[in-house]
Amino acid sequence: MDAVNIAELSGNIAVVGYGLAAIGPGIGVGLVVSKTIESIARQPELAGKLQVTMWLGIAFTEALALIGLATPFIFV
Repeated sequence: MDAVNIAELSGNIAVVGYGLAAIGPGIGVGLVVSKTIESIARQPELAGKLQVTMWLGIAFTEALALIGLATPFIFV
């Protein structure tokens, strides 16, 4: 294999790696939102506090996706 083929291969692996890294935050955001909706259904008077906590959870979970996006650029 020459250098061009090796570079193309490592680029393709990085894309697959990011695709796999995006699965975790996607599942995490889904769980955070579903549990928040369930909690609001159980105790509607806490809706404001639960929504703030939900948005914080979503932000922290999406930070994992951004780390997964930046990692191939750092190490390649």
